[in-house]
Amino acid sequence: MKHAPPPLLPRRQWLKAATLSTLATATWPHMARAAACDDRAGWIPPDAFLADLPRLMQALRVPAIGMAVVERGEVVWSRNLGVTNAETRTPVADNTLFEDASLSKPVFAYLVLQLADQGVIDLDAPLVRYRRMEYLADHPWVELVTARDVLRHSTGMPNWRKDPANEKLVPAVKPGTRIDYSGEAIFWLQLVVEKLTGESLDESMQRLLFGPAGMRDSSYTWSTDLAARSVYGHRAVEDEEPGMPPQMLRDTWNAAQTVADRWGKPLSAWRWEDAVRALPAVQAITPKGLVNWSGDLLANAAASLRTTPTDYARFMALMVRTQREPWQITEATRTAMLTKQIDVPGRWTDKGLGWNLEATPRGPVFYHSGSNGNIFKNFALGDARGQRALVALTNAGSGNVLYRRVVRAATGHDLLAFDL
Repeated sequence: MKHAPPPLLPRRQWLKAATLSTLATATWPHMARAAACDDRAGWIPPDAFLADLPRLMQALRVPAIGMAVVERGEVVWSRNLGVTNAETRTPVADNTLFEDASLSKPVFAYLVLQLADQGVIDLDAPLVRYRRMEYLADHPWVELVTARDVLRHSTGMPNWRKDPANEKLVPAVKPGTRIDYSGEAIFWLQLVVEKLTGESLDESMQRLLFGPAGMRDSSYTWSTDLAARSVYGHRAVEDEEPGMPPQMLRDTWNAAQTVADRWGKPLSAWRWEDAVRALPAVQAITPKGLVNWSGDLLANAAASLRTTPTDYARFMALMVRTQREPWQITEATRTAMLTKQIDVPGRWTDKGLGWNLEATPRGPVFYHSGSNGNIFKNFALGDARGQRALVALTNAGSGNVLYRRVVRAATGHDLLAFDL
């Protein structure tokens, strides 16, 4: 069932409704200080800050940024600035897709929790009960890993193996005892979900989340259309040669697209077995070392989501909105996503299910950052109590410097997450 996404309110209309019209003449540093003291202030970046944003983008060599804001559980504002490619100077548009990097993880967590609510998966059952991949080590700790461990990053597994084609995946510590950020664990859980649903990752996402939520410009995979609308990544300003490096996912998937076209099976429908079968054919047409194992060819729940900022904000709205529809996760499950799931002494931030949590002087917030290849830097922040959220997506290695300024100017939050 298709659901029409809610219309975005014009910026002026929203500011008037929120009794913030006087802020139009305020300078953005003063606005940030005011926001820190006033929880009633909206999270739309101040006009003065937005006017200065092109200067900041030029100084930091961030070709494009996309932003969107949720207030009172609804997407109320979005803005895309810059160019998709610093060489071609193609301007961004409302339907331009950003590479979300690790912002992929909370969205996938939502899907897993939908399946848990439906009784398809038990969050506390060992994953090997559902699917034991051949690349897992023969180790007793592997047998203990659960979906809950994966979503709270307590599997003990590495983020990514250096040589996945030849290296077994094994926890470094007993699962459930400490936090180890792991994309590998997310990917294994993705393959479990694939086995349980009988669908590819993108097929499940479109059916259970993207379709019902009105996220029409969201996908974990690749196609000619997605390629044409996707931004390119650019090196950080501090690099010796700022500019456009090789585009890891783009280069790999353009090659995989050739095989998909030959087969007549779109990449969006590929499952693990398809990636295994396609590996030799893709390696035959790519430079040595670009594609090393089958996982490189598959949609990746940990890293390969592409969306518009508005679409990602539609997802954020689900996290802060208390009213729900039958297809959404239950209120108890939503609360669990935003509640500390593991007690590790000495931490200033905590792990929910798919989200990082931080206590601030103005109450708890949830957040996630993203970085792919050090050329895509992104951030999403939410305040469940205030029913508000902000997302900022960039296409440069210096984007983290820029999005921190956006967050501070818009919300007044100066998070420990920015320094830890």
